[in-house]
Amino acid sequence: MIQKKETLKTFPLGFNWPVQDPFLFCVHHKDAYPQGNEDQGPSARQLGNRSLGSDFQNPSGWSMYHGRTVPGFPEHPHRGFETVTIVLEGLVDHSDSSGATGRYGGGDVQWMTAGSGMQHAEMFPMVHQDKPNPLELFQIWLNLPAKDKFVKPNYKMLWSEQIPIITKTDTRGRETTIRLISGQVENIKSLKPTPDSWASSEANHVSIWLAEMAPGAVYTLPAVSETLNRTLYFYEGESLSLDGAALPSYHGCTLDGGRVVELVNGTAPAKFLLLEAEPINEPVVQYGPFVMNTREEIVAASRDYQATAFGGWPWKRSDPVNPQSSGRFARYEDGTVETP
Repeated sequence: MIQKKETLKTFPLGFNWPVQDPFLFCVHHKDAYPQGNEDQGPSARQLGNRSLGSDFQNPSGWSMYHGRTVPGFPEHPHRGFETVTIVLEGLVDHSDSSGATGRYGGGDVQWMTAGSGMQHAEMFPMVHQDKPNPLELFQIWLNLPAKDKFVKPNYKMLWSEQIPIITKTDTRGRETTIRLISGQVENIKSLKPTPDSWASSEANHVSIWLAEMAPGAVYTLPAVSETLNRTLYFYEGESLSLDGAALPSYHGCTLDGGRVVELVNGTAPAKFLLLEAEPINEPVVQYGPFVMNTREEIVAASRDYQATAFGGWPWKRSDPVNPQSSGRFARYEDGTVETP
């Protein structure tokens, strides 16, 4: 055994999940949205008495978040870090201050480097009027080192059809399946992130996995480096052990990135998220959507946003959504349109 039960550091999973450097934030949205209306949102009857504009209480299994007509997060700024948005079910409509837009979902990932500053909106259109519109997504914030905090904003799509899916079978024929968002599993590498990302250098060992284990499956996490920060989030299942130490359901744990760890699933299917990377090891000063290295830089970020709006907002509304019939696509700043 290399990871003793008494030294396994575990924590319960709430709305925001604890993270380690260079990760800043991790959240799992799972909303059982009902049928939509012609505006791609819920009807007045479905809304009930919610606190529109700040609805996070999840009554009846779903939230509007900061949306008023359509669920989601209308126009808001970022500076100094990256967002990685993994949409397993449902759709997200992206719009930003450069004029870029898109719709993605069904396993797609958007990798966005906010860098020097940008505004964007992330709305969850309820496109189906004849059936429910379930949504499941993860959003992860990844820090940037001081030298890259003012790079030009950029985003790219990692389409579901191109993301590596790796299936490993143990000695008893039980499978573990890994959706490889970032990093490498044996000789298989993920798609490339944005060019200025902390993940763009293989030396930084940035791994983002979503894994599913069959009942009774065994999988071994390899050793990577002694300086690696590694966190595992067991968000669905009945029981999971790590080198013989039990990890309760809907809990996470920190692990030694320099050691091999054997995972053994219990009697029900299990799902976990793995986040690991070399730390940036720089001061982090955060004020809402701005993440810098000093308080003075935070003050400057607020001042710059008030003066420039990070390029302004070219959309007629703060919560733009694409036409109901739109498929998955990305239209970039230069006008280039990309589809899966």
